[in-house]
Amino acid sequence: MSETHKMIFYPVGNGDTSQIVLDNGRRILFDFCHRDLAEDDDTPEIDLKKRLHGELEEAKRNDFDVVAFTHADKDHIQGSTDFFWLEHAVKYQSKDRIKIKELWVPAAMVVESASNDEQSAEFVILRQEARHRLLAGRSIRVFSKPQDLRDWLEPALKARGERPDARDHLIVDAGTLVPGFSLDADNVEFFCHSPFIKHCDDGDTVRNSAALVFNVRLKSGKELFDYLEVGDAEWGDLEDIVTATYQHNNEDRLKWDLFNIPHHCSYKALSDEKGDKETVPKPLIKELLLEGRSGAYIVSCSKPVNDDKSAYEEVQPPHIQARKAYESHLAKVDGRKFLVTMSEPNANQPKPLEFEFTSSGLVLKKSVVVGSAAIISSTAPRAG
Repeated sequence: MSETHKMIFYPVGNGDTSQIVLDNGRRILFDFCHRDLAEDDDTPEIDLKKRLHGELEEAKRNDFDVVAFTHADKDHIQGSTDFFWLEHAVKYQSKDRIKIKELWVPAAMVVESASNDEQSAEFVILRQEARHRLLAGRSIRVFSKPQDLRDWLEPALKARGERPDARDHLIVDAGTLVPGFSLDADNVEFFCHSPFIKHCDDGDTVRNSAALVFNVRLKSGKELFDYLEVGDAEWGDLEDIVTATYQHNNEDRLKWDLFNIPHHCSYKALSDEKGDKETVPKPLIKELLLEGRSGAYIVSCSKPVNDDKSAYEEVQPPHIQARKAYESHLAKVDGRKFLVTMSEPNANQPKPLEFEFTSSGLVLKKSVVVGSAAIISSTAPRAG
């Protein structure tokens, strides 16, 4: 019997939280955005804490195998320090907190500076957790090793009587596979596209440029699927990724059956100009969009992307011009659909988007809120 893997996107507004549930039960959570207003039944955003607690209880566990924070912006970490068991301080270890077997963070989250007024901010608390785990030498993967990380880590290791390279086994470089998962053992592998060292070595750390970007390859039976998890990279960062991927003959890592687009459908992931009616992607971004396979889906973790007169003047994402660009390129590769987390099945009562990767293809399972709940499955055909 072939494997069935799940990919779930949660409707949290203009924010990101998604989860991979592997056939073998391992769970990988990308980002965490819980808004207090979501605890009110009258708001469309999901009560993320309640939802994840329920899913884990059903699975008879109180932890995730991996929690990956793509970067430290609020819409990717909000509420996380109230939800997770953190190893560095007892006050974050109440019995109802969810444990993290392995924490994945970009190097920027370890070395980011903070003012005195920011010491209680969530990004500082997560920075402390990452530093604690890295110095302890366990339960963490840090992506990239820029000079700022060396400047902090090597003296800290020396003070412990350890070699400067004693934590190199916990650091993952762009262009390599993440240890701990494989197609043979887990039917999944994670290829790190970014961050590059240069994203953290040009002075002040830019969170979006230094964010985690992965090609996630899943296997079911003899079928392989590619999922692009792109954090909040902007078009220049994506051009760097495409260029480096071509240079190292890893073109297959640009393929996608499912694409979680950056930054809540912002035009800045496509170009430096929004355009009047439709954003025109930069040439290398266009190449990336055309790497989609027949039957592919694009997901925008965002508020509804409306198509009315006022939408074309919106400054903040989501941008209708970007949506039109994604949809037109999706059509060129014979893709299935552009989906928005806060619009499925409708904007008043959105539900998590759930995909299944099976030997028969990529299946979208949609909850329909009409009378009693129903499940409709649509299977994307495989190409090649």
